[in-house]
Amino acid sequence: MSEKKGIAHIHSSENNTIIHITDLTGAETLSRYSGGMVTDKDRDKGTSFAAMQAAKKASNEARAKGIDKVDIRVRAPGGHGSKSPGSGAQPAIRAIARTGLRIGKIEDITPIPHDSTRRPGGKRGKRV
Repeated sequence: MSEKKGIAHIHSSENNTIIHITDLTGAETLSRYSGGMVTDKDRDKGTSFAAMQAAKKASNEARAKGIDKVDIRVRAPGGHGSKSPGSGAQPAIRAIARTGLRIGKIEDITPIPHDSTRRPGGKRGKRV
């Protein structure tokens, strides 16, 4: 009996958390939920509760399609923005573990600029 593996991509920003579970190649989407899909108020999209609900729905749907084990890739907005994930990343990982999916490795894939385009703010910096 071989276990079927997948990848759980968690994109967590200050305003929303998106959980996207794919197969090992990353080409076929098995389930995709976001904080905005499980709450009716825009201000609640980035909360940890909405992230937990979205992760629970996504992992239950993936389990129904035969996934037993997932590797997790956490991503923050990155670039010129925040390099740390939002408040929904850890609760989402915890919710995935609680639904019975086995977790392989957890890695951070936040994009980091290597001296790319000019930062916003102008020559004298951001006006405060």
